[in-house]
Order: sequence, then C-alpha cells, then structure tokens
Amino acid sequence: MTPKELGEYGEEQATLHLIKKGYSILERNWFFGKNEIDIICQKEESTLVIVEVKARNSDFFGDPQSFVSPGKQKTIIKVANEYVLENNLDVEVRFDIIGVLKNSKQERLEHFEDAFYFF
Repeated sequence: MTPKELGEYGEEQATLHLIKKGYSILERNWFFGKNEIDIICQKEESTLVIVEVKARNSDFFGDPQSFVSPGKQKTIIKVANEYVLENNLDVEVRFDIIGVLKNSKQERLEHFEDAFYFF
C-alpha cells in the first residue's frame, strides 16, 4: 500500500468509525489555501469536531497520533477558525485525532477526543 493509499484508507476507516459513533460528517478534506482538515463533523449541535487522521503501517517510531506536531496543531486551529468564520457558526470547537495502524499483522483504530486545545 502506498503512503497515499494508506492515508485514504485511514480517512475512510475514521469516517466509518465516526458515523458508527453517531457523528454527522459535514466535510472531508476541507481546504483553506494549501492547508487541509481531514474530517469536520458534529455529534451535538453546539460542538464542531475537527478530526486529524494519522495512518501508519508501523508503530516502530511511535503511535500515529504522536505525529501531530505543535506546528501542525496550530495550522489545524487556523484552518478550523476559517471554516467557522466562513460558515458563520456559533459553536464550540473540539480537536480530535484518530490514529489508524494497518499492516499485514494488525489493524487498529484509536480515537482521541480533545487531543489538543485552542491556545
């Protein structure tokens, strides 16, 4: 599986997981400039959930979710703010990470709610 295929697979698995948990998917791969949010969804009307998906084929260098650097978090927060402004929303925003690990021996999905905060 190429890195691009693994990423697409991870996002698809994350979307299915969120739908099963009762979330409504509002957007997938939403761009502002060159920056992207993987999944934008809601469970409660008052909370917008921004999901960063990290898919890896090995956890040798760490769990998938540990690859969301402070710089990446800052970018996600900025793009999420643009989404809220563009859609004139009055909501709380929560940032989640879904880590997907897939290789020939194992497949694992972990959902971390409130994975990081707006600074």
